[in-house]
This record gives sequence, structure tokens and C-alpha cells, in this order.
Amino acid sequence: MTACLIDALQARSGIVCAVGAGGKKTALYRLLESHPGKLGLTATAMTTPPPRRLLDIRLVDSADALTQAVPRAAAMHRRVGFACPSPKSGRLAGLPPASLADLHASAGFDVTLVKADGARMRGIKAPRDDEPLVAPGCRTVVFVVSAGVIGKRLDETVAHRLPELTRRLDIAPGEPITPDHVGHLLSHPMGAAHRVGEATLIALISQVDDPARVELARRAARRAMAGDRPPSRVVLGAMTAPDPVVDIVESTASRAN
Repeated sequence: MTACLIDALQARSGIVCAVGAGGKKTALYRLLESHPGKLGLTATAMTTPPPRRLLDIRLVDSADALTQAVPRAAAMHRRVGFACPSPKSGRLAGLPPASLADLHASAGFDVTLVKADGARMRGIKAPRDDEPLVAPGCRTVVFVVSAGVIGKRLDETVAHRLPELTRRLDIAPGEPITPDHVGHLLSHPMGAAHRVGEATLIALISQVDDPARVELARRAARRAMAGDRPPSRVVLGAMTAPDPVVDIVESTASRAN
């Protein structure tokens, strides 16, 4: 059943960028584990090294060196992780977004999975004006938000980019986050849709791992689909479950087609 996640997130082929907060890396790792094709895993923002068990080879080098090293590795290995070194201990630096389309093609990847922003382990974020770092030619952007933030008070323990969230969601610090707030973020032109370009936008409400969260997440999803810039669909997910797709919410027009 895990293969359903690949199609739910439209991650069967092309460059797929995960952004937002509340489970980007976990979602990318589930895709990496389940996709049968040749895969690249990288980032355009600061990241942590992925588990070695998920990769056949991991390359850490300058962006220039990786343009040669990645295709060579992909000729011999199915799952290739690559990133640039970082002066920060336990961290890796991202590649320039403009380099990924050429790397994706030259390596012959079916999918290149990209972590395209950071959230400091929080459950919700709104992007700054210069975020996310989506690669040109990206086919799908997956914007992630955790269902676990619904009902929590908005503060820096649960949220990243607090000033941006307060401005775009019309919510003051300390107020409870509602399903409407989450849905508004997922359909706000300066929220989930910011800098998506021509890519397909998929919203992923993650950590929908108990019955109470299912209904709250569905309310947020319905609000998103009624918003100004709705995503193509909203996927409700529990990435630690055997079948990570809990539900998919689409517009009436999408279901008719």
C-alpha cells in the first residue's frame, strides 16, 4: 500500500521539492524507501545527513564536483544521496537550485527528491519572501504542515517564521491555531503557493495519526480547497504507519475529472 503515497504526492517522476514544516524529511524518506526507480536525494537548504540504510551511496562535495560525481555514482547505484559540505557540525549544505535540473537529467534519475527549505523541527511555517528554494523545472512541490499544531497556541515552540505566520493568517501570537488557519496557509499565495511557479502544488497534512486529528485535518483540507490559491489536492498522512495515506481531499471539479 505504500506505493499509494508516491501517486498521492505525484512523486512518480521528475524533481519533487518538499517544503513547509512538520515532516518534510520523513515524507521524502518514505518516498525513497518505496519508489522502485532510480532516485536522487538532495537539498537546496541546510539539512541533516539522511540515514545510510536508505541510500546506496552518499556524496558530499562542492557543487562543481558533484556535477561529475553524481552521474558516475548513478551509473552504478539506484539510490544516490548528495549534498555540499557545511561548516556546521552534523549538517550538510544545499546545492544551488539552478544546478538540479541538469543533474537530474545527466544522472538519469526517475525522481530527484529535494528538501527545499528549513523549519527547525517545528510543525508549521510560512515562507519568507526568499523561500523556498525550489529548483527550476520542478514538477511537484509538496507543502507540509503538521496536524499536531491544530489546537496549540501559536508561538515559537510550534511555529517557524512567526512574523510571517501572524501577518498571513491574521492570528496573534498566543492564539490557538485552528483548522481554518491551517487551510488558509495551504491556499495563501504567500503561503504554500509562494514561489511554486509552474510546479503542481500538493499539500500534505502530516502526523494525522489518531481519529481526532483526522477530522481536524479534513476541516483544514476543505478550507484549503476553498481558498484563493488552492493546492491540487490535500493529502492527509501518517508517515509512521504501514499505509501512510489516511485520506485525499480534492475539489469537486477534480473528482469529476
